[in-house]
Amino acid sequence: MTQAHTNCSWCGDDVDINRWTIGYRTCLPCGEEVARLERLHWCVAPMHKSNYMLITNKQDLTGLNNKGGLVK
Repeated sequence: MTQAHTNCSWCGDDVDINRWTIGYRTCLPCGEEVARLERLHWCVAPMHKSNYMLITNKQDLTGLNNKGGLVK
């Protein structure tokens, strides 16, 4: 049984149809690169007397201290 392939949106290589049908438009190596680049914009910061929070806006880190609250 042969599987149809489509082209990667980054490099143009073949992408397996099973990967394509679940929404991935990149091959595995390019998908890893896309994920690595996306993770560069993540920052996890501990909040005072709370959980760790995912910070995606750099302005949210301004004035964050270990006693809670924002000081600008």
